[in-house]
Amino acid sequence: MLLDQSRIQSFGSLEFIARQVVEGFITGLHKSPFHGFSVEFAEHRQYNTGETVKNIDWKLYGRTDRLYSKRYEEETNLRCQILIDDSSSMYYPVIEKPTIDKPNKITFSVYVAAALIYLFRKQRDAAGISVFSDTIELHTQAKSSSVHHKYLYTELERLLNPVSPEQHKKTAAADALHQIAEQIHKRSLVIIFSDMMESNTQTEELFSSLQHLKHNKHEVILFHVTDKKKELDFEFENRPYRFIDLESGEDLKVFPAKVKEQYTQAIGRYKAELKLRCGQYHIDFVEADINAGFEHVLLPYLVKRGKLF
Repeated sequence: MLLDQSRIQSFGSLEFIARQVVEGFITGLHKSPFHGFSVEFAEHRQYNTGETVKNIDWKLYGRTDRLYSKRYEEETNLRCQILIDDSSSMYYPVIEKPTIDKPNKITFSVYVAAALIYLFRKQRDAAGISVFSDTIELHTQAKSSSVHHKYLYTELERLLNPVSPEQHKKTAAADALHQIAEQIHKRSLVIIFSDMMESNTQTEELFSSLQHLKHNKHEVILFHVTDKKKELDFEFENRPYRFIDLESGEDLKVFPAKVKEQYTQAIGRYKAELKLRCGQYHIDFVEADINAGFEHVLLPYLVKRGKLF
């Protein structure tokens, strides 16, 4: 199942785009092997043996041969906090007008976050967002009201505005995650969008902050947002390039072929260590390549959501 991402871009508002992404994705699920999810998340959940039968939707059972219980509007089943890294490195690649089908890392993260918020609204779940770089720039409580969700869309849209290359907003994910871990309601679902481009001196502190989230009984999904071809595989033509660190402004002139092996080995070791630590802390690690579409990001959320019923 593929989403026509270039088409939905024309719809305009972030909330409307999120709806198109989600509805297109869920429609595709019904044509795939993933039949464990209900389209009408806001109204039904899978029936569990031993529960009262008074809330079973028998009409739906007649159509699907599956038992679902009706979920009432006032129920809030989950609190979710979406954490978005908006340091300067998240604005790579530098594009004048990023789009859904040609995004940079922050644009990709915002659109996926908006789609998830739409899902939360359909499920009557509470959602909040936290935005961080070297400081916490925004932190909202998790709420389920439609007014609150519209506020979240407004704040997400602000992140789509280009930032000046001179801003050099550095990543300090470790400090931010420690602070946020203490501010959000226990037993929440925490979804992190970040390239995790922390300085080498802060690596252990970063791992400690991830562990902090799990210590507070949160379910955590880390979407490691990258431009895989460029940032991980270092696929550049063998000609002179001037590489500029978006967070420090430092630049380096080099032939990619001369440093590719050393670079890919170093970034590979860091990624392997990050995945290992996430596994040890029971954090779901998802590789979120900005050029691979939304499907591989939305599906892990739905799988996690299914485990939380």
